[in-house]
Amino acid sequence: MATNSSLFTKATKSQAKARIALAGPSGAGKTYWALQIATDLAEGGEIAVIDTERSSASLYADKFDFSTLSMAPPYDPNRLVSILKEAEDAGFAVVVIDSLTHFWSGKGGVLDIVNQATSKGKNSYTAWADGTPLHQAMIDAILAFNGHVIVTMRAKTEYTMDKNANGRTEITKLGMAPQQRDGIEYEFTLFLDVDLQHRVTVSKSRCSTLADRTFTTHEGNELMGEFVNWLGAGDELISKNLKDGIDGKIRSLSDSGRHALKGLWSEAGLPKVANLPISRIAEAEELISKASGETSEPEEE
Repeated sequence: MATNSSLFTKATKSQAKARIALAGPSGAGKTYWALQIATDLAEGGEIAVIDTERSSASLYADKFDFSTLSMAPPYDPNRLVSILKEAEDAGFAVVVIDSLTHFWSGKGGVLDIVNQATSKGKNSYTAWADGTPLHQAMIDAILAFNGHVIVTMRAKTEYTMDKNANGRTEITKLGMAPQQRDGIEYEFTLFLDVDLQHRVTVSKSRCSTLADRTFTTHEGNELMGEFVNWLGAGDELISKNLKDGIDGKIRSLSDSGRHALKGLWSEAGLPKVANLPISRIAEAEELISKASGETSEPEEE
């Protein structure tokens, strides 16, 4: 039988911001689906579209209300991190990144950065030491955004080659794979595969009632109705003003204080500040206060 321990706290569900990915081939309707979903999530708030697809989202400006930023190469992940910060400061309720694939395999994206490092004499291992932190910083910025985030990704058909009982090679179609780093789907609360009939299939969801279901564009409201209700259930998240206040206190810490806070924060199992529930504000404030004891620098004699 388990005993009480200060390392464990009672698990509760908190409200959450949506992190949604749509993957599919060209022409499947990813952009349309993203804008339809964004409109449901925004609930009257403003929507921003970061468009790497030659302003394709603007073709739907007569159907949806949104602001857009058309991006050209280079698709350095650091650029996306900066743009997300600007979108958050501007108060956008939803950001659509159409598409995230460019920041992986486009000109100036992660793969390009790794290839350039290799061409300059680095081996594969050290080249990825350049690319991996950039990709992770981009994912962290998406997860930390104080609003809903929707990304689209191009997908290609994936195959496997295996020997059959007769020793002959057989090619088996596995399905569509997003053109992004392996395992990217685990970063999102809702991952949707879009087919050429413009249907979405829920391939991964933390909302159990949506798992493995398929929806047409006419059923988008049903899909998002269930998902929005699930997002809103649980402890209320902190407001932007409270988030900014906590972020300011963290920035005021010295390097050693922030390092100490990182360990304390992780040990307490607190989420990123943007996803902090109101019920845990006092706990967060206490940890910041504790870490401030690490802020003093040695005085010169």
